[in-house]
Amino acid sequence: MSQFKYIARTRAGQKIEGSVEASDKRSALLQIERMGHVPVSVAEGGLGAPAAKSGSKERKQWFKLESNRKKPGRMKLRDVLLFTREMSDLLSSGMTLGKALHTLAKRKTNRAQDQVVVELRDEIVQGSSLSDALAKRPGSFSNLYVSMVRAGEASGQLSEVLERLCRHYERVQEAQEKVLMAMTYPGIVLTVGIGTMVFTMIFVIPRFSAIFAELGSTLPLPTQILIGISTVMIRYGWAIIIGFVALFMFLRKLIDTPPGRLWWDKFLLRMPVVRGIVAANAYANFARTLSTLLANGVQVLQALTIVENTVGNVVIARAIRDAHEKVTDGATISKPLADAGAFPTLLTDMLAVGEESGDMSGALEHIGKRYDTELDRSVKVFTTVLEPILILLMALMVGFVAISMLLAVFDLTSGLKA
Repeated sequence: MSQFKYIARTRAGQKIEGSVEASDKRSALLQIERMGHVPVSVAEGGLGAPAAKSGSKERKQWFKLESNRKKPGRMKLRDVLLFTREMSDLLSSGMTLGKALHTLAKRKTNRAQDQVVVELRDEIVQGSSLSDALAKRPGSFSNLYVSMVRAGEASGQLSEVLERLCRHYERVQEAQEKVLMAMTYPGIVLTVGIGTMVFTMIFVIPRFSAIFAELGSTLPLPTQILIGISTVMIRYGWAIIIGFVALFMFLRKLIDTPPGRLWWDKFLLRMPVVRGIVAANAYANFARTLSTLLANGVQVLQALTIVENTVGNVVIARAIRDAHEKVTDGATISKPLADAGAFPTLLTDMLAVGEESGDMSGALEHIGKRYDTELDRSVKVFTTVLEPILILLMALMVGFVAISMLLAVFDLTSGLKA
């Protein structure tokens, strides 16, 4: 049996130190947990890093752990949703916050979630609130998440707030997947079509062009154009690829700037068919987020600030910012949103009804459902319209190649007969 010294936190959050006898470190941790404490650190014979002269395996593991702690982890949306769901279930079962985090921290999934949960647990047992600990990790937890958790801590309903956050993020993820699925089929068709044309231009057309050159006849104009395109792609294909990559990177950099982002969002809202998807997604996101915040006791002005940063479209975000300034002056939300012109009349009218009835959260919930349905319809319209357009585009490209080759063959055949 070995002596292990430990630092832990009681259920009330009080820091305590002590020692236990155990066969190994895992047994020592189990003993500390049976005493009703949440262990912070456990070391054989003492606390902190092992002596430098020992050169033991434990010393190497300790330094590896410390070096890993310095690397900030970042959770994806799917990881945040899973973490929130598990925390909600554990807290609803009666488990304390520290114990729930410790339970999750013991699992090893080899993802960024492991490091984030361990850090959250350590900060909680040291006396920090969950909302403050989450606020230190903006890459993983948004202002919406932190504000709702803070409201849940103040009201004593943290498990209920986490459950609402689960439902919110499930709807956000579902909306993202709808848009992604809408783009998957056109992307596959376009990629396969372009790949086929590139293969034809690089490997097929040169063989025909060599045959035509040997026969020495004058080729029709479409065939000459096709062979010219093939020659350019073979000789300068590397330059074309570099040019497209450079153009793509330039456009991305341009869109990342405030003026570029504003132009791009305006452009999306004016594009036929696409604007339906973009607008419906933004309106549904606005309604769901604002409803969730207001239902959990977040103040209107703070809620509008959070929604402005999460709505995902600069044009709509500007309208929300203008509404925020006018609400500060005592106006209602619906009127300044209607005056901005970025929101449809149906949305602002439904919001005005909610303000008059005193149930803004319920009205926003209905608005969110309304535009979720609109998003589904817009996605179906987009795929329905885009499919024949892509088929027509592919048919034109393949048809041009086929007609150009056939015209040359017919000319050569008629020349041989003559």
